[in-house]
Amino acid sequence: MNKFPNKIFDIVQEDLMAVEKELYSIIQSPVDLVNDISVHLVQAGGKRLRPALYLLCARGGNNSNPSSELLPMAVAIELIHMATLVHDDVIDNADTRRGRPTANARWGNHSSVLTGDYLWAKAFSAIAIGAKQNMLKILTDVISNMCEGEIIQLQEAFNAEQDEAAYRLRVAQKTADFIAASCELGALAGGLDNRDVMQVREYGYAIGMAFQITDDILDITASAEQLGKPVGNDLRQGIVTLPAIYALKTSSHRDELRRIIVNQNMSDDDVRRGLEILYETDAVEYSYTQVSKYLQHARNSLPITLNGSVREALLSIADFVGLRKY
Repeated sequence: MNKFPNKIFDIVQEDLMAVEKELYSIIQSPVDLVNDISVHLVQAGGKRLRPALYLLCARGGNNSNPSSELLPMAVAIELIHMATLVHDDVIDNADTRRGRPTANARWGNHSSVLTGDYLWAKAFSAIAIGAKQNMLKILTDVISNMCEGEIIQLQEAFNAEQDEAAYRLRVAQKTADFIAASCELGALAGGLDNRDVMQVREYGYAIGMAFQITDDILDITASAEQLGKPVGNDLRQGIVTLPAIYALKTSSHRDELRRIIVNQNMSDDDVRRGLEILYETDAVEYSYTQVSKYLQHARNSLPITLNGSVREALLSIADFVGLRKY
């Protein structure tokens, strides 16, 4: 299911197993094609990080909510994440994800987009009864942010003139805001006071920033087998990530790198050369420094009032994000 060490999620392991079971149940459709694609997406697995964070934060207060009350939102959070991945793969024309064929590679773009929409609808169906208005607004706001982030990324593709501030905003909208919202929703469900809710949200935001920057680093340092997709995929698609931004400022070959990035028809040799230029700088080291700063901010943001075992689990997640190689 997830690729985090099981012990990190021990507190909510039974809840996560219930989430997995409910995912298979809620996606069932009498339309065979919708059912086939949806099951394929669930079986692709993933880290289930967002529902895990929601569940952990919901266990962080004094409220002992029964799992049955927490389950619908946890399921909705993962369905929304799955829907965004389907749409991302269509936009990116991706062939593989997590080492498996993408839905669009197997069934085409039209069916994949519509199945992604189906998952959005199922997410809100899961929480149609019982979700509080403020929690629904958090979800809809973060979905809007993710869409805006994707549009900005499309607009800025193959643009070598991007700066770090723009990159961080894009990362926040595409990734960090959703992870922050997952933590915030859990804290609200757990009955934490307003100050603690905001601190937990800040923890999630910092984890999300670190997580995405690490993804962007791994895109140029990990193997295709580890990534489950081609190495240098961001560069090939004209997505300018933090290592590239740093190299464009510091490399003696910055002009060559700029010419590669703006080339919308870059060859495999172009991609290899672009990666070589990145490796020649300390772009990876600089990017990992930024990851470390966000992770330390995440640790410092956790309220001291959190349930002790939950706090330790959240600290362990921060440690793992800093060490992960896939």
